[in-house]
Amino acid sequence: MQSLINQIIQYEKFSSSELETITSKFVYNKYKSKEYILKEGDTSTQLHFIVMGLVRVFHLKEGKEITTYLASDNGFVSSYSSFINQTKSFEFVQCLEDTETFSIQYKDMHELYERVPRWQKIGRILSEGIVICLAERLLKIHSVTAREKYLDFLKNSPEKIVKRTPLIHIASFLGVAPESLSRIRKGIS
Repeated sequence: MQSLINQIIQYEKFSSSELETITSKFVYNKYKSKEYILKEGDTSTQLHFIVMGLVRVFHLKEGKEITTYLASDNGFVSSYSSFINQTKSFEFVQCLEDTETFSIQYKDMHELYERVPRWQKIGRILSEGIVICLAERLLKIHSVTAREKYLDFLKNSPEKIVKRTPLIHIASFLGVAPESLSRIRKGIS
């Protein structure tokens, strides 16, 4: 729980009683490698803070898995549009290795907005981070070469994601063919 508290207090100061109220809304979860946190068609009722592990978000396009997000230790993950709108998800959220999280229910997130008004800042920061991530990703997918995408991925992604995510998922995330990514990697090393 301390890693979650550390993540929260880097953005906003809370009293010990407020932190107690906030942390009381989070539940510990343990998932096995390849286990799904969420499947397509289900509604995302939880936002997860990853204590340790590696998670990917993906959707299916013509039977092919398209990775749209990768998260690891101290990151948050969900099918965000499903979580925010409380609608059925078109995405899967899957653990790539054994993963431990603390999750908060949608209703509890909103209850905290009322009970601890400064918690709204945390919600806003998370939302802004998602928007920035998506905007940058869209821009890069359409405007830079495969090599530049990969170099940017190496530079800006947590080391755990870079080293432990299977190549096929990295290629999908970058929007390049696995064979192309293999050639790019060989050319860099």
